[in-house]
Amino acid sequence: MSDHDIDPTSPRMAPKPEVTKIDGRELKPSTLMMGYGYDPVLSEGSLKPPIFLTSTFAFPSAADGKRHFEGITGKRPGGADGLVYSRFNAPNQEILEDRLSVWDGAEDALSFSSGMTAICVLMLAYASQNDVIVHSGPLYAASEGFVAKVLAKFGVTYVDFPAGATREEIDAVIEKAQAQADEQGGKVCMVYLESPGNPTNALVDIEAVRASVDAAQLDCPIAIDNTFLGPLWQRPLDQGADIVVYSLTKYVGGHSDLVAGSIAGAKKWMEPVRMLRNTMGGICDPNTAWMLMRSLETVELRMNRAGENAAKVCEFLAQHPKVEGLGYLGMIKDARQQDIYDRHCKGAGSTFSLLLKGGEAECFRFLDALKIAKLAVSLGGTETLASHPASMTHLSVAEGRRAELGISDNLVRISIGIEDPDDLIADFTQALETV
Repeated sequence: MSDHDIDPTSPRMAPKPEVTKIDGRELKPSTLMMGYGYDPVLSEGSLKPPIFLTSTFAFPSAADGKRHFEGITGKRPGGADGLVYSRFNAPNQEILEDRLSVWDGAEDALSFSSGMTAICVLMLAYASQNDVIVHSGPLYAASEGFVAKVLAKFGVTYVDFPAGATREEIDAVIEKAQAQADEQGGKVCMVYLESPGNPTNALVDIEAVRASVDAAQLDCPIAIDNTFLGPLWQRPLDQGADIVVYSLTKYVGGHSDLVAGSIAGAKKWMEPVRMLRNTMGGICDPNTAWMLMRSLETVELRMNRAGENAAKVCEFLAQHPKVEGLGYLGMIKDARQQDIYDRHCKGAGSTFSLLLKGGEAECFRFLDALKIAKLAVSLGGTETLASHPASMTHLSVAEGRRAELGISDNLVRISIGIEDPDDLIADFTQALETV
């Protein structure tokens, strides 16, 4: 009898129960990344999950097929009981989502084909005509543009507040948003945060936002883009956020070789988004999901190394005569920002803004002179990257708005990688000589 003929209910083939504790000790995420959500028994004993390249899945019976579709379409609560169709769910994506949930202590997670797909589907799932979104600033330019330009076409408006706003300032903004929603005949449908903000590293007081939303008795989720510090250096759900958003392209993927996104949170917040994703598509593909599972095994090692490198590089840059300032979370000068950092963050990260003495011309000379660091957008990869947000990632933001958000012409965004830190310092030294 071949292995394929073995009774799957026999002891040899029975899946093992998921182990998340040993003698009452909770296993750390870095340990769970090696096998959580996957049992080799279910895939011919393969130590690592295979890449499941299939568009559809065979049902054990017609009744099972009906039950799965009852869950997928929402006619029965709880979602599908099994695999249905790769626009809805698939093995690689489900294992990835299980592991993403672990890092943020979330009940559920959803993967997407890009960070912006995750953000757009999330907002569309909660925003209806005449609703109001409250958001912090700065946001990633595409996120801000989606709210201000795309959702605006459907009557959705927004009210924003600066990242470092106090509880009193947030209360005033939410009150304004409620009045605006009442006038339009809608509701406040979401509070959307980005902390640290891109590219300034400005922090949002998540706890103050939570308190303000609760005081106003708003029945809407607080979502936060945690790309700059997650999943290692900040867990926003612990501070009161409902949904955590990632561009998995960045630190989680970590090798600048894929594009993906995710959201995570309680099932009640995930289900409306899952239903819309089922309709629209946009789920992460199986190959990318497999690569992300591989990357999650080393995310703690990579992020720790990059963080240590950034601390050394910023210590050097802070003393350089051609540097006007640093937007680095390990060197915060504002007391309010430091207070938020102390309460919310577990590390300073490895992405920061470098303010040079001069303007665009000086920044361009610096960027063009780099020999190790690559001139490219994105962040969180194994290699060091540098870019000029005002003329690149945030060029679509109106000049006045950029100035308001602190995205100046002399700002360079740097994401430190895992190279030797002394080599990076040597590279920055020679590049700064051209400024």
